[in-house]
Amino acid sequence: HVQLVESGGGSVQAGGSLRLSCAGSGYRYSFSCMGWFRQAPGKEREWVARIYSGGGERTSYADSVKGRFTISRDNAKNTEYLQMNSLKPEDTAMYYCAAERRGTCGGRWELYDYWGHGTQVTVS
Repeated sequence: HVQLVESGGGSVQAGGSLRLSCAGSGYRYSFSCMGWFRQAPGKEREWVARIYSGGGERTSYADSVKGRFTISRDNAKNTEYLQMNSLKPEDTAMYYCAAERRGTCGGRWELYDYWGHGTQVTVS
C-alpha cells in the first residue's frame, strides 16, 4: 500500500524559505521518478519540479521556480524534498508530491501514479 505524505508547508513572508518533505512508504524500491506539483484555488494543477534517479540523477524545473527551488531525494529514507527559497506570493498553493512507476518522468500530472494529500504553502 503506497503512501506519500507531505510536510513542511506553512505561511511565510515574501522572500522567505520553506523546505517541503515527502515521505514514502509501502514500497520496496525507490521510484525512478518523483516530482512536485502545486495547485492554487481556481487554477489547474501545475508541475513544479521532478527528479529522475536511476543511472545518475536528473532534475527539471518549471520556469517559474527555476533558480529558486531545488528538488532532491534520499532514496535510503524514501523521502523527497523541495527546498523553496525567495518565495513569492504567486507561489501560494497546495503542494503535492507524486511518484511515477515507469520512470517516464515528464511534467504532465497524468503520468504520475501516486500522490500525497498536499501541504499548504502561503506566501504574503
